[in-house]
Amino acid sequence: MAPAAPTAVRAGVVRRVTTWVTAHLGLVPFLVYTGVFLGAPVVMVLLGAFQDNDGVFTTDNIASAFKDQFGRSFATSIELSVLTAVLGAVLGAVLAQAVLASKEDGLLRKFVSSASGVLANFGGVPLAFAFIATLGSIGIVTKALKGLGFDIYASGFNLFNFTGIAIVYVYFQIPLMVIVFTPALEGMREQWREAAANLGATKWQYWRHIAGPILLPPFLASMLLLFANAFSAYATAYALTSGVVPLVPIQIGSLVSGNVVADQQNLGKALGLGMIVVVALVMAIYNWMQRRASRWLG
Repeated sequence: MAPAAPTAVRAGVVRRVTTWVTAHLGLVPFLVYTGVFLGAPVVMVLLGAFQDNDGVFTTDNIASAFKDQFGRSFATSIELSVLTAVLGAVLGAVLAQAVLASKEDGLLRKFVSSASGVLANFGGVPLAFAFIATLGSIGIVTKALKGLGFDIYASGFNLFNFTGIAIVYVYFQIPLMVIVFTPALEGMREQWREAAANLGATKWQYWRHIAGPILLPPFLASMLLLFANAFSAYATAYALTSGVVPLVPIQIGSLVSGNVVADQQNLGKALGLGMIVVVALVMAIYNWMQRRASRWLG
């Protein structure tokens, strides 16, 4: 009778393995898709960043990616991403709080929620064209203001420089902040406010000692998500400036499209690797903050 026990154990293991495979079978198409369109390109970028034209290992590409105009492009991209992430996070959080303060089934909340979903994904060349037609040198708003005696371009405004790109980025950063930060605001329990009021806390004390510390992790996490969103944007900035403003995605696009520095064909991959590292670091911090926030808001 002794052999029966190992047979039963093997049967149990087989059943557990079969159950696990069956339960996760639906993940196979997703894993194949991400492996082909995300994993493989990342591996190719990683390998190419450390190879010269002949396939020999080298670190020259990495060194060149952070020098001269390429180093400046990283600095400019980070500066633009930080600026638009902070502005988008603050303005988006204020808008989200204002919307939640309105009627739950009211028209305002439905309109803002629907508009945020559309505008957060409205980018690229169409967004650049919309701003050029509105705030360009011969845009509708520009001509209207000029007719009123106020020439914004004569006063120093320019849609086709760093400031113009920042304005356009904030346009889609604000609705994205509304989408990602609204669940955190909805997770705030009314009982916490009532308990604070019963203990004699003012509205300012409630936000300073209760709501503020609870909402800070999701707010910072949302800001990091906005940073990654702006850091990786390409088409809008290129359509606006034609590459005049040095940004990392534009530099990569220039190198990949054939404008290659002599003997440094893999320099674009080195720049891409730098972007992957920056975005991966930002998203790792984002996930950590989201886990902290879920302790209270879960």
